Amino acid sequence: MVYSTADKNRLEIANDVVTGLAILTWVWILYFAFTQGIQRILFTVTFLGSVMLVYLGNELIEAYEDGDKLGLAGLTLSAFITAGTTVYLIVNYRELLRVRVGTAFGYEYAIAIAFFLVILYLSYRAYGITFLAVIVGVILYGLYGNLAPGILRHAGFSIERMMSIMVLDFQGVYGSISRIIATWVALFLLYAGLMRGFGAFDLIMRIGLRSANYVRSGVALSAVTSSIIIGSITGSQAANTAITGSFTIPLMKETGMKGETAGGIESVASTGGQIMPPIMGAAAFVMASLLGITYLDVIIAGIVPAMIFYGSVTIAVHYKGIGQLRGQTTKINVESQFEEQMSQKEFIIQCLRFGIPFAILVYILGVLQYTVLTAALYTIIAMFVTGFGFPLVQTATEGGDLVAEFISLLGDAAFGFREGAMILAPIAIIIAAINGVVDVFTASGIPGILSLALLDLSGGVMLTAVILAMVISIVLGMGMPTVAAYVIVAALIAPALVQQFFVPDLAAHFFVLYAAILSGLTPPIAIAVVVATGIAESNFWRTAHEAMKISAPIYVLPFAFIYNPELVVGGFGIDTLFSGLIALAGALGISHGLNYYGTFFHESPFIKFPVKTVFFVLGVLAMVYPDDMVRLGCVAVIFVMIAIQLRKPILERVGGRYGTDSIGTTRD
Repeated sequence: MVYSTADKNRLEIANDVVTGLAILTWVWILYFAFTQGIQRILFTVTFLGSVMLVYLGNELIEAYEDGDKLGLAGLTLSAFITAGTTVYLIVNYRELLRVRVGTAFGYEYAIAIAFFLVILYLSYRAYGITFLAVIVGVILYGLYGNLAPGILRHAGFSIERMMSIMVLDFQGVYGSISRIIATWVALFLLYAGLMRGFGAFDLIMRIGLRSANYVRSGVALSAVTSSIIIGSITGSQAANTAITGSFTIPLMKETGMKGETAGGIESVASTGGQIMPPIMGAAAFVMASLLGITYLDVIIAGIVPAMIFYGSVTIAVHYKGIGQLRGQTTKINVESQFEEQMSQKEFIIQCLRFGIPFAILVYILGVLQYTVLTAALYTIIAMFVTGFGFPLVQTATEGGDLVAEFISLLGDAAFGFREGAMILAPIAIIIAAINGVVDVFTASGIPGILSLALLDLSGGVMLTAVILAMVISIVLGMGMPTVAAYVIVAALIAPALVQQFFVPDLAAHFFVLYAAILSGLTPPIAIAVVVATGIAESNFWRTAHEAMKISAPIYVLPFAFIYNPELVVGGFGIDTLFSGLIALAGALGISHGLNYYGTFFHESPFIKFPVKTVFFVLGVLAMVYPDDMVRLGCVAVIFVMIAIQLRKPILERVGGRYGTDSIGTTRD
């Protein structure tokens, strides 16, 4: 689309307004974090309204650029409704919360309906028709529950009651999870935005690419490392796949890797970032709040599963890289992949610039054990100090223009503020909608009903129950960001496992978290694979097949939490470490069986596929079986089989080097 000078000026002004609104929103969030001078519920009202307006402003700009007149009209109306509703609720906060609880005037119900429709509309724009269908289905169930069959039937809610639940009682869209997002998660997403604004994501990519020159699988492993680190911060599989995949996937293809394999690797790595401590895609904050434990307890519980994930995916990707890049020894010129060149000295300085705030975060959370809010504040302060300080000191020592450098850094910070708001806004909006869904389910008694139904369908057999729970969690999580998917399955599935099968709380919640995250890799939705496929220009089903082969151990890991809960329960002790190492060995066996690039004793498929199956079965038993002696026996068999399998290729390489065949006879 060709723009006139006047159009360009309008777009520039609009972008400045949105950036300014994002900065004001973050200033307000930081002010609350420092002072906590107003009630959390009232702060959440202002928070959600502000974040929605920032998102609406950005969407209005995109609709204008696309020439979408219908979108412009809908977004403009949504902005007025959002601003008006937020102001009305702030002005009448005390009366609605304390005086007229459960009752409202007719026009207030109309305001609530209009506001909830805006949330539905923005959820649709952010996450598509699938998620919208889920929310609308739940609302219809709440309104017409008297028509539902069997045990799902309930009396049904009036529209007035529904709007009280959703908006006017300050639950629903302003409920407990929205308050966690507003007071805890938001600050970490500001940290993510500032990191991107100051250039940390580029640095992470450089680190990954530099490591690629020291391993045979090259850039494939660098994609895993960089995507996991960035994915832990962004909180969304799809967003992380888009951010890192736009760089790593083309690079993997350039080095000779198939498009479907490159897409599969990126989608798995981006998904894995959601379970990597210390941030865990923001789900850790919600889990700590729901379970009434400290954030540090959740992070410690997540270390061993994350180690199993990273180890198994690393070996799978290593095999994929070697198998498809055999014979290629060309080293990657790291700096040629970036617009700006970076010397070794500058590289070290940038590592310190971004490493210090992260070290402070880990120290405050892990050693000092301060609150999450305090840790986030100190981390952001440190990010500002190092983000501005290092470049200014460097410019001063080199005799550069300090004023110009400072102005440039202000621009970077402003971009970081806006980027943080754009990461935060879709998550805050979808969590608002999910909060309403959970409250409707709770009011209609669905968690208790589902718990009894799961017990009935499984016949009281735990294995059947956890398989059903896994399937339901994957289905419920499809198309959603990590936090939203976890909130739903934590409300619906985890209580059934705890109440009916006496699974420890932490193990049940890790089970549903991992299962919900896997929805990003599981067809037919597989949102992370969809994004990666678009970038790789590959076939969706082949890419999903590659992703599932690489991530296969992670489909087994949730069952390990159920049958060997010491993996996540009881802190980081000897039992946890021992069980974790056995599970890791089992995961490596699964990855080896599904992804090894060489022969399996013989080229014949009649030998190859049975051997692969044996590796898979032994790996599953080593991870899940609730008897350590059986698990150790499976690990021993896996290692013996690998040793026998690798012996022939090693002898062949040695024979080739010294002019002998594989049994030691000299070649003619």
